[in-house]
Amino acid sequence: MDTVRYVFGCLVVITLPPGVAWWFVIHPFADFWRRVGARVTISIGMLLLVLSMVPLYWIRDTLLILDLGPSWFMAAVGAVALVGAAWIAIKRKKYLTLRILIGLPELEEGGKGGTLLTEGPYSLSRNPRYLEMILGVFGYAAFSNYVGAYIVALITVPAIHLIVIMEEAELRERFGAEYEDYLARVPRYLPPWSSWLRRGPEKS
Repeated sequence: MDTVRYVFGCLVVITLPPGVAWWFVIHPFADFWRRVGARVTISIGMLLLVLSMVPLYWIRDTLLILDLGPSWFMAAVGAVALVGAAWIAIKRKKYLTLRILIGLPELEEGGKGGTLLTEGPYSLSRNPRYLEMILGVFGYAAFSNYVGAYIVALITVPAIHLIVIMEEAELRERFGAEYEDYLARVPRYLPPWSSWLRRGPEKS
């Protein structure tokens, strides 16, 4: 179990910071990246992600800070969070394709690419993918039970919120009145519990 916990902790501290940071490179400079082109931008992004993970891998034990030891309780908490993340992933998968997930519509020339997602889980929350990410990272952190993984998970929450704010500004620009109407109907993160109970999970 210790080896698995260590791997989970390493995944959090090595892969998550570069992955989140990349969106702070993309969103504020979207016009520049559109001129560069989607293919070149994605290639640069993948290269930068790999290069930034290498030094994090070298200092992974330092980043993990302290091993709090195996805990069946925290492992159970982590499992519940990961099941929740997997459930959201299954529900949003047919709506949020890989093409959208890596940001290709935002990078299309003119900034008007893609369609606004409003169906399925997107009819209950504007950001199910980010809820999935938060549950996932806390699930990994809880299962690993390393201090560094918890710190990265906590920092991820405000970082994702900032990404959401940047994305909302971009979506307003791309979809105009259609997005404003969507904003008025669907909450940013968690819908009222009555919505979940009334409508239930949408079947694929």
